[in-house]
Amino acid sequence: MQEVLKKQEGILDIQDIRMLVRSESLAVDRLILERLRSDVALINELGRYIINSGGKRLRPLLVLLAARACGYQGQHHIELAAVIEFIHTATLLHDDVVDASDQRRGNQTANAIWGNEAAVLVGDFLYSRSFEMMVSVGDMRVMEILSTTTNTIAEGEVLQLLNCHDPDTTEALYRDVIRYKTAKLFEASSQLGAVLGGQSEKTEQAMAHYGMHLGTAFQLIDDALDYGSSGDNIGKNIGDDLAEGKPTMPLIYAMRMGTPAQVKAIREAIERGGLDKIEQVQEAIESTHAIAYTAQSAQQEADLAIEALAELPASPYKEALYGLVDFSVNRSY
Repeated sequence: MQEVLKKQEGILDIQDIRMLVRSESLAVDRLILERLRSDVALINELGRYIINSGGKRLRPLLVLLAARACGYQGQHHIELAAVIEFIHTATLLHDDVVDASDQRRGNQTANAIWGNEAAVLVGDFLYSRSFEMMVSVGDMRVMEILSTTTNTIAEGEVLQLLNCHDPDTTEALYRDVIRYKTAKLFEASSQLGAVLGGQSEKTEQAMAHYGMHLGTAFQLIDDALDYGSSGDNIGKNIGDDLAEGKPTMPLIYAMRMGTPAQVKAIREAIERGGLDKIEQVQEAIESTHAIAYTAQSAQQEADLAIEALAELPASPYKEALYGLVDFSVNRSY
């Protein structure tokens, strides 16, 4: 991927990218806080907590950049960026309940503080509020993309649940989980920019492919970081995926390439969950170079994302989209 990126002049870092749409990002933040308001105090409290808990906000950033890169000059991208963040936040609330997580982004999860019932119901509120907001844009294509997206994400959640504690999950099945559960919202975020910009179907699909490959690369790096970084850096505990019995890419590859003893240890760890065998699992991941394989897979996805941008005319926003790819595969958190 680095060779592809070096062909582009002046790859922007994440700070420069954010500055490019700083005023619009601030407008998104204001709209999020405004549309979080409810007569129910707990919704306000819990919603503000999760929204302000330090997320990267890559998906709403992607909406803003994609819209401008596709020539959009209006203001509906502000609303759709907020919608995307609400949908993402709702999925996080539901994820943490399903996974029984107590930490996210270095903070206590909402369900750990307020309980599972409140977290699920506020997640439902965010979903319903997001649909209320997208109606105001008045574009049936926007509605079609976002309704399909939320349905696909729900399917991904169920698919991940089916794969949980299953050491026989294949790489192909796991890639389906990534595509449904994570990449689909990235795909929608960039595709919406093309729709707002009135682009051709060819360009719209190119932007959808960009987002899908970007989101896949992003998740694969998350998988690698779960075993190859520190909890302080990534905002969760090392081995969280293993503790939850999730067969992610490093584990799947290590089982494919490991010794019989290593395969046995990983299988048992996935089946039982927990971290009793974390040292043996990490040793197997290191000896089979599973992190390198996962990173290489992410780079392949990043190359495909870069290729998809060929449809766009040159602009600072297109350069920022290149920069998002670079950030997603080279980050340490």
